[in-house]
Amino acid sequence: MSKTTSIRFNNSNREFYTELKKRVDTYFRDNKLSKNGNLNLYLKTAFMFAAYLVPYFLIIFNVFDSKLIWLLLSAVMGFAMAGLGLCVMHDANHGSYSKNVKLNGILGYLSLNMLGGHSINWRIQHNVIHHTYTNVHEHDEDIAPPGFLRFEPHAKRKWVHKLQFLYAWFFYGMMTLMWSTTKDFRQLLRYEKKGMLKTANTTLAKELGIVIVSKVIYYAYMLLPYFLVPEMRFIEWLAGFVVLHYIAGLVLAMIFQPAHVVEETEFPLPTDAGSIENHWAIHQMQTTMNFANGDPIFSWLVGGLNYQVEHHLFPTISHVHYPKISKIVEATAKEFDVPYKSRKTFVGALWSHQLMLWRLGRA
Repeated sequence: MSKTTSIRFNNSNREFYTELKKRVDTYFRDNKLSKNGNLNLYLKTAFMFAAYLVPYFLIIFNVFDSKLIWLLLSAVMGFAMAGLGLCVMHDANHGSYSKNVKLNGILGYLSLNMLGGHSINWRIQHNVIHHTYTNVHEHDEDIAPPGFLRFEPHAKRKWVHKLQFLYAWFFYGMMTLMWSTTKDFRQLLRYEKKGMLKTANTTLAKELGIVIVSKVIYYAYMLLPYFLVPEMRFIEWLAGFVVLHYIAGLVLAMIFQPAHVVEETEFPLPTDAGSIENHWAIHQMQTTMNFANGDPIFSWLVGGLNYQVEHHLFPTISHVHYPKISKIVEATAKEFDVPYKSRKTFVGALWSHQLMLWRLGRA
């Protein structure tokens, strides 16, 4: 359970971030570039929405009268759903997609609420809590999973955690299924009790209304194939729905987990007075890892979120710029003797996460 009001960073040691920010700002100014999205991002947005909607309409109109193809098209939708989350929703809800606040909001809802989630919950958990208190025990909700999983060394260890390196991957696939059913309601109630909805200039009644309407619309269009395709039985619709969400959840977990829950990253504890040893930016460098930075196709597909270090330092800069500014970040980190954590390959990053699951189950 997050305790987000009690942590203070040591902001006296701000030289690294001050210099880094100046250099990054200079890069954008000298190259006359906007920090928001560009044509690359707009084309990617069209591609990801098409990859989600085209299979949906192929199912709706029963273009291929085949149960196997229905399932395959559902799988494509699952990959596209993850792609929308990584490439569109993430930038939109960070406010980095466009200078137009309304466009960010519209895309944030289209790529999250219309896919079964809820925008304000994501922004509070991710933008506010996770990006501020990365890998901090009892503060970062991303490392506070259900009790049968253990993602950080300061959490209580149970005997069942010895097997989590095997079963964790099964539960990762259920992530977006939980979003589309119960998680949003539980989160709203929790954030209301913490006063975080008020801080976000909204109310519980308003957000509950949006959640309910969003989920009614979501399940209405998701159920259309079952009602419009005479040959489709409910069990076949359910199989497609589960496959879609399972693939989306698994892909999202495979991208986000190797960024923080790996052998290379740290899990700093605050003092009894609630102080963290380092400046916020150095804390981000200690708790975050990049991977597969030399693979431009992979980076394009995952919304640049293999550049997690750059994203955590500059969350309001669109991901399309991360490959370029990563060179500035790495050089500046080396100059100031600040860690810059990175794995050369995606497989290597997944393996590091797997080893971390093993270790956390035993020590």
